[in-house]
Amino acid sequence: MATLAISVLTLRRRCYSSSSSSKFLFNSFSKRLILSPTISITKTLFHFQQHCFSCNCKKGMATSSSPTLTAPYGSWKSPITADAVSGASKRLGGTAVDGRGRLIWLESRPTESGRAVLVLEPENGGEPVDITPKEFGVRTLAQEYGGGAFTVSGDIVFFANYKDQRLYKQSLSSLDVPPVPLTPDYGGPVVSYADGIFDPRFNRYVSVREDRRESSLNPPTTIVSIALGSNDVQEPEILVGGSDFYAFPRLDSKGERIAWIQWSHPNMPWDKSELWVGYISENGEIYKRVCVAGSDPSLVESPTEPKWSPDGDLFFITDRKNGFWNIHKWIDSENKVSPIYTLDAEFARPLWIFGMNSYEFVQSHKQRNLIACSYRQQGKSYLGIIDGVQGSKLTVLDIPFTDIDNITSGNDCLYVEGASAVQPSSVAKVTLDVDKSKAVGFNIIWSSSLDSLKYASYISQPELIEFPTEVPGQNAYAYFYPPSNPIYRASQGERPPLLLKSHGGPTAETHGSLNLSIQYWTSRGWAFADVNYGGSTGYGREYRDRLLGRWGIVDVNDCCSCAKYLVDSGKVDEERLCITGGSAGGYTTLAALAFRETFKAGASLYGVADLKLLVAETHKFESHYIDNLVGGEKACFERSPINHVDKFSCPIILFQGLEDKVVPPDQARKIYQALKEKGVPVALVEYEGEQHGFRKAENIKFTLEQQMIFFARLIGNFNVADDITPIKIDNFDAE
Repeated sequence: MATLAISVLTLRRRCYSSSSSSKFLFNSFSKRLILSPTISITKTLFHFQQHCFSCNCKKGMATSSSPTLTAPYGSWKSPITADAVSGASKRLGGTAVDGRGRLIWLESRPTESGRAVLVLEPENGGEPVDITPKEFGVRTLAQEYGGGAFTVSGDIVFFANYKDQRLYKQSLSSLDVPPVPLTPDYGGPVVSYADGIFDPRFNRYVSVREDRRESSLNPPTTIVSIALGSNDVQEPEILVGGSDFYAFPRLDSKGERIAWIQWSHPNMPWDKSELWVGYISENGEIYKRVCVAGSDPSLVESPTEPKWSPDGDLFFITDRKNGFWNIHKWIDSENKVSPIYTLDAEFARPLWIFGMNSYEFVQSHKQRNLIACSYRQQGKSYLGIIDGVQGSKLTVLDIPFTDIDNITSGNDCLYVEGASAVQPSSVAKVTLDVDKSKAVGFNIIWSSSLDSLKYASYISQPELIEFPTEVPGQNAYAYFYPPSNPIYRASQGERPPLLLKSHGGPTAETHGSLNLSIQYWTSRGWAFADVNYGGSTGYGREYRDRLLGRWGIVDVNDCCSCAKYLVDSGKVDEERLCITGGSAGGYTTLAALAFRETFKAGASLYGVADLKLLVAETHKFESHYIDNLVGGEKACFERSPINHVDKFSCPIILFQGLEDKVVPPDQARKIYQALKEKGVPVALVEYEGEQHGFRKAENIKFTLEQQMIFFARLIGNFNVADDITPIKIDNFDAE
């Protein structure tokens, strides 16, 4: 309550120096707290906070008070330090509810070198409890990107341990007892498990397995069962095999049927996949199989997230016919698929990681089975309830989140993973009324950055922009963040430098939620653009398919078009346009610098420089991704930046993890050496112990600071306010 009181007083002070509407809203908010003690304080506070930000945003700054200091864009001093950013980089790895209705979540901690820990929600106002012993870390390396690393069933937690990749089980009522291994020790982390489910009928654990014992480049993936009754660890038995990939093994409530998703090269799961159902015999084997979706050659679809209802009906999400991932139902007796609710919106996300959960079954007081779901439409997420009985009615629930990931069903509530422009990645407990048609409570249970509120006056809120691309009649989207600092303003007539980010994937989407790594730039006087170029998800299959055969063209053109749009709008300085990106975004960065002259400098984080080398060295999951995105050898050669070093002319800084198996270190080293020999200002930073994406706080901090000082020195025309020691830049700094 003390923290809440401080938050309320802080907002009161800001709003009484702001608009009259903000004063009125604060007074109204205070009365609601006094008159309605049962109200969800957190939800009300959030709505109030968002109103204040909105009012101030319209004035073009974070607060209404006038800045007192004049200084060049980029040189402003900010409390959002690189230390603050790296400390706020906790990642959420999923949520679950135990047999007592308590929330469990998985969080990775940069301050512990990225170790992922299962945490139990506090009881009776206490502190959260770490479930995972210090010598363990919960993370699977299945398909490199992992996900679905733990499952909770009653009082038992099943999890994959990072160091040896074995499966373990642990009792929540006996946390002092060490976890017990369930799978064999193969002498190293060569077999990984993910996306598992407990099977009470046969007392076994069913999971996806990736077996790298014979090959790390082409390991077989299967669905296996792990016996739980014996004291001796046994070799898992294969239930389903033969396809290149599997995900979402899901049992019905009686353990008589199992559903799963499968796909094979050269498809990615969002290109084309299949949903199957297997019938389980008395001895636990699958004796009959039916393909529910994905086998009809007249339909191009990518089914995902199968789930059995309490009544034994199979639901799933697919993008057949209208091109958007919508919820469907399988009618077993007819082997027919029927849509539950049709909307030009995405009810699912691309299957990059295991364990996604975009919808849940909930029951109303009238004993009707309803579906709680999230969907994304035109750059914003919504939480809704679908009533299939009442003519497939969709009711949208009013909550502060504008970006939503997973949903977990609790006792008369939903645990929602989400964020907004003023709230970082969080887990909220959303309490529903008896009809399950209205949210009556909203309370934050977990936050990736508890300190984010204290930076409220510095926060730059994104504007969703739609801009024309090089293809007539086609537009693309981005989030634009203007510079924001209550202390500083720039000289009249000066326009800010721009850092444009190209997201990874490339089949992915960036969201307009609070991210301190973006605010690090904007609070120092930079403008920031986060682009959803053609090929991004969230806008349907047609938009997603723009990139097929044209990676390195559409994404590059759209990023350049976005920068040009912002220049033409008078929002940024044409002479100080910079581009950054990680993984696929790193490739777009390098390609934009090689093939276009829009940007003046760039930063590539574990980016692709040589497409042919990527095909030869990358992991199995993405080993044929390039087939559809680029094409044959000729196209790969033509679009690989490493083959066009002569076209580079502007400075580049590269960052690379040395244990990266998705984009191996040779990619960064080859382009670094080639640019160095050409005479282009270039720097390379390599990190021991880092893989695809940086997890250690010290490396997150160093990467952010070195990008800032690199751009400032090379094209910024300003001195940074922070005390940053720059690394040596080849072909720029004296020997």
